[in-house]
Amino acid sequence: MKSKVRLKGAVVVITGASSGVGRATARQFAQAGSNVILAARGEVALEKTAEECRKLGAKALAVPTDTTSAQAVEALARQAVERFGRIDVWVNSAAVHLFGAVETVPLDHFQRVLETNVMGYVHGSRTAIHHMKNQGHGVLINVSSATANVPQPFAAAYSMSKAAVSALSVSLRSELWLAEEQDIHVVTILPPAVDTPLFSRAANYSGRKVRAMPPVYAPETIARTIVKAAVKPKAEIAVGAGAKQMIKRHRAAPEATERLMALQVDRTHLSRTQSAPDTSGNLYESTTADDAMTVHGGWHGKYRQRRRKAVGIGLLLGAVGAAVVAKQCAEQSIATKTIKATAKKAAKLVA
Repeated sequence: MKSKVRLKGAVVVITGASSGVGRATARQFAQAGSNVILAARGEVALEKTAEECRKLGAKALAVPTDTTSAQAVEALARQAVERFGRIDVWVNSAAVHLFGAVETVPLDHFQRVLETNVMGYVHGSRTAIHHMKNQGHGVLINVSSATANVPQPFAAAYSMSKAAVSALSVSLRSELWLAEEQDIHVVTILPPAVDTPLFSRAANYSGRKVRAMPPVYAPETIARTIVKAAVKPKAEIAVGAGAKQMIKRHRAAPEATERLMALQVDRTHLSRTQSAPDTSGNLYESTTADDAMTVHGGWHGKYRQRRRKAVGIGLLLGAVGAAVVAKQCAEQSIATKTIKATAKKAAKLVA
């Protein structure tokens, strides 16, 4: 399926554009000749993103925005239309993270994750769809996560927020279909772990240092998928072989796959040797630490030396999962022991 979007000259709104996937996506659209309207809370990093896009030849407008405010998001859209006349593509990418057990994380922090990751996307989606209906076309791209399909322990707020984003996209697609708005498309992107500042800026009440869980993908990979989806939209796009395999395994053998995910988080996502003090991270506001944020979080380089071994472990984990699926969990206890042993090997590689 093709959209009516032509990248050269397209008008693209991107939230969460000050770092990570949002910033990488802004660069990719700028390189393609699109006009970009960039939104995030951190004004310094946001303006740096705009400058990068201008150097690539694009027209860029930086609009400091807190997406938890419906009024702020509506103002963002108005500025985009006033400046460029329309909105061809809207990318919801702003997100925050919270680590810790459900019964111990502060409830107001849990709620803040949902306000940002869910209501922020609702505000963006409502505003984008309104303008796209008026002009008769457009593509809304919601950046969800593979954890929407396979939730993680100690990351319940983030996982459930991404599941809500995926559900939001499905509902929107159905509503647009019923309204016969065939030229307005809604795409859900399901990335795996990505090398962005998300983890280092996350709220953390786990007592353990947070690390990106390998395999870690470059944000540029996700950005390229997003740009491609603007032209050739699909309902749901999982990025990376690992994410695709995990989602498939979970559908076939949910209990075994959930145990595998739990062990991976416990052995590789949260450090078993380094503690960390409680912090609210950047849940509520951008800080001076955010001013220096860029596209990358520095995780890719940390794992680069171990990449071959990590790939081997990943393949082994995949083989274990495939075996469990093939057996329909008939030998679940044996498979679980094998998964535990494999997870221990993976943990040693990234310790």
